Amino acid sequence: MDNRIAMHIARLQKEKAHLLVELGHLYQQLNAEIEVDVEGGDPELVDRDMTVSLIRVQEHKLNEIDHALEDARLGLYGICERCGHPINPERLEALPEATLCVECKLLMEKMPFHVKNLLNAREARVS
Repeated sequence: MDNRIAMHIARLQKEKAHLLVELGHLYQQLNAEIEVDVEGGDPELVDRDMTVSLIRVQEHKLNEIDHALEDARLGLYGICERCGHPINPERLEALPEATLCVECKLLMEKMPFHVKNLLNAREARVS
C-alpha cells in the first residue's frame, strides 16, 4: 500500500473516531429532557432542531468515511467509483473520503435529483 494512501486511511480512521464521539454527545443533547414553552417560541426547540441538523450532517460524513474505508479494504481507495480513473492526490489530500474524481463529482452534482436516486438505487441492488 502506498505511503500516501496509508496516511489518508489513518486520517479517515481518526476522523471516524472523532465523529463517533461527537455524535455520542449530540445524541445525549437530543435525549435530554426539555421544558417546552409552545406559546413563546421556545429557544430550546430551536437548539434541538439545530442538534438534529448537526446529527444528520455528522452521520452523512460518517457514511462517506465508512464508504472510503470499505474501498480501502477492497483495494479500491483512490479510484473513482464512477469512471475508474485515479482520483487526483490533491483532492484526496483535501477530502480523503472522496470516492469520485472532480469531473465525476461535478457531473453527479449537475444531474437531476431523480436520476441520482435511480443510480443510487441501482448501485444498492448490485452491491
